[in-house]
Amino acid sequence: MQLPTVERIRTYPIKSLDGGERERAELVSGGCLAGDREFAIVDNEGEYVNGVRTPDVHGLSVSVDRESETVAIGRRGENERREFDLNDRADLNAWLSDYFGFDVTVVRDETGMPDRPDRGPTVISAATLREVASWFDGVTVDGTRRRFRANVEIGGVPPFWEDRLYGADGTRSFEIGDVRFEGDGPCGRCAVPTRDPDTGERTEGFQERFVEKREETLPEWTPSERFDHYYKLMTNTRVPGPGRGETISVGDSVRMLSD
Repeated sequence: MQLPTVERIRTYPIKSLDGGERERAELVSGGCLAGDREFAIVDNEGEYVNGVRTPDVHGLSVSVDRESETVAIGRRGENERREFDLNDRADLNAWLSDYFGFDVTVVRDETGMPDRPDRGPTVISAATLREVASWFDGVTVDGTRRRFRANVEIGGVPPFWEDRLYGADGTRSFEIGDVRFEGDGPCGRCAVPTRDPDTGERTEGFQERFVEKREETLPEWTPSERFDHYYKLMTNTRVPGPGRGETISVGDSVRMLSD
């Protein structure tokens, strides 16, 4: 029998923009993966310019080079890209301000800027992504991956296995490799997964269909008490203790520590 293992690690260097594959990732203080949501775009009021606020973020094609600390950015579907220094972001700020049509600034926090400040990496099974993709015509597994934007994918398990990582009234402990995590509950979703990740266009009936199928396919091991609604997918985690410096890698085993 195949054991649960880490099949894929993805981080999203600039909050709400494209992610990238990692073979290994170190944890920073607070439990985020190093380089995940390290940068964010904000307006003059300090509010995030993200996918919840505007579908225009989907029109950007972005890749970050962590070694050189540069970002290549352009409009999705166009070949031209500009490269910017992430340590001196004045030109990047000007380019993005022109793109969005209002003044924005790229800010940095090396401990990460997730929506929940106490959150560790998010976890989902590869089988879950395949199952959810099958609910919709024309939606691919990779497109589903980009809609839901999890950090860690687990292989060797059935769909919705990640629901085992939290209890009906609290967390459950598990290890990835030698790193201890606590599953903190299912992640409630926003408008972003309802949109095509390439175009930003809304997939008609996506949320309604998702809710119907999520309830219909809820496994017996899933704590239904944690579902006040069924527009939830992937598991939020926390990292007990400082976490900093510990590393997870593709191929690491995943082991439950408590029931």
